Amino acid sequence: MKEFKKMKTALIGSGMISGIYLENMKNRYKILDLVGCSDIIPERSKKRAEEYGIKQMTNEEIFADPEIEMVVNTTYPVAHFEVAKAALEAGKSVYTEKMTTMTVDESTYLIDLAKKKGLFVGGAPDTFLSGAFQTARQIIDSGILGKPVMVEACLSRSYHHERFYSGDEKRFAFCPHGGIIFDMGSYYMTALVFLLGAVKRVCGFTQIRDPHRTYMNPDSPHYGEEMLVESWNNTSGTLEFECGAIGNFTFTSESVGENTFKIFCTNGMIDLGDPNNYEHSVRIMNKKWESSTITTAFGFRDANFRGLGVADAAYAIRNDRAPRCSGELNRHVLEATLGIVESSETGRTYEMKTKCERPAPFESGYTENEELVLAI
Repeated sequence: MKEFKKMKTALIGSGMISGIYLENMKNRYKILDLVGCSDIIPERSKKRAEEYGIKQMTNEEIFADPEIEMVVNTTYPVAHFEVAKAALEAGKSVYTEKMTTMTVDESTYLIDLAKKKGLFVGGAPDTFLSGAFQTARQIIDSGILGKPVMVEACLSRSYHHERFYSGDEKRFAFCPHGGIIFDMGSYYMTALVFLLGAVKRVCGFTQIRDPHRTYMNPDSPHYGEEMLVESWNNTSGTLEFECGAIGNFTFTSESVGENTFKIFCTNGMIDLGDPNNYEHSVRIMNKKWESSTITTAFGFRDANFRGLGVADAAYAIRNDRAPRCSGELNRHVLEATLGIVESSETGRTYEMKTKCERPAPFESGYTENEELVLAI
């Protein structure tokens, strides 16, 4: 394996999701040299810094440190744009947790700023890099099951935080531009673009069901108070891809948990698991209705590899190649999701304005020392 200089990295936003990022950046990915973390609540960054043996820092200290090359932005979604902008202006590449921005214009601004400064900007989700989805991409690209004609991406998950939530802040799931289509839908939409390519147009219906609710958990400081749901919690969309395939994109947080992710091709079907994780199999069915489970020839399976996109970006920078979790991919996924909302509001089909290339697949065979594939 070619030797690469480690990339000094710091994390901003030491909340819930930061734990798995810090764990993997510290102990899994050899290309990364995790040096510090910060948070708007100092007690949280202090706890994380002690837990992972890194330095507790302020945002200003991170931006001012000339040795830090990349910032991982796991702040609240409403803060993503400003933190990413500040990092880029300080000369740092930046990888942001999903959704990377709240608007397409914000994404475009960051992409243009990064290009101007010769830096990387991009972000989550990176779960399409898992062994299962790499296997599915290999099957599609080989043509063994023919051409993709239809997709089915569906998730039902009960959020109902008013019943269970005990914290002091309203969850992202109920905030504007939150909800299941942004919280979870980005995993599905990103995986679809990775497998099939750019979206051409979308249409759909969105709802906010039961917007006025009451905190029902006695442990919540807001117990008995009204909770206002400000995000879409019931969505049904239809997608048309540039490749000609069409499909359904259906999400609700108002029912029981269930998920479907299937690619229907002219000579068969690919059945995948929830693209919110890395630990699932690939089942295919041929035109004779014969079904089998495929053994993947790729790594990054059977564990939580969050931060894989950060490592891929670091290798991309060192190797002067395109990163897989790019800002252009993030922007395209955001536009398609917002397009479904706009279609619902206008009663018209939404024509996509942005374009993006399918992220490059991994080479197969790297099942032991998985990180080697990132260096190619």
